Amino acid sequence: MRALEPWVGPPLQEFLAESSARVTLLMTSAGQVVAQHGFTRSLDVMSAAALGAGIMASTDELARLMGSGRFGAMVHQGARQGMYLSAFDTPRGRWIGLVVFGPETSVGLVQLFFQQFVDELAAAAPPEAPQGPVLAENFERELNASLRALFGR
Repeated sequence: MRALEPWVGPPLQEFLAESSARVTLLMTSAGQVVAQHGFTRSLDVMSAAALGAGIMASTDELARLMGSGRFGAMVHQGARQGMYLSAFDTPRGRWIGLVVFGPETSVGLVQLFFQQFVDELAAAAPPEAPQGPVLAENFERELNASLRALFGR
């Protein structure tokens, strides 16, 4: 498991243990990866984040066109694994969780433990520090530091 923010780790670790999720990805609504678990080289983290964020943005727009509120989550079930995709609000903005699970668990358990995870994540979030302006001279350094933290390089 890898997380950009240390306060995300403990709630995510508990969710993984309880839900038996195979792969989990947390991202912002813009597709920026916050934490990930279970990805291998055959499953590209950045592509999954971009696709997950795109799916949720499309779903939100469909809900708006239908005059409905936002949809809470989506589930896709295949023969050998399922996927749970859910957007949720955090003290740090709107985030998206993508969870891949197998026959060793059920979508009901994933949903139950995911909601508990969201609640624990909100409680663990530190107060947001005021952000300074994004400066071009700091952008590359900060981007590289974030990528090193996420991918362990």
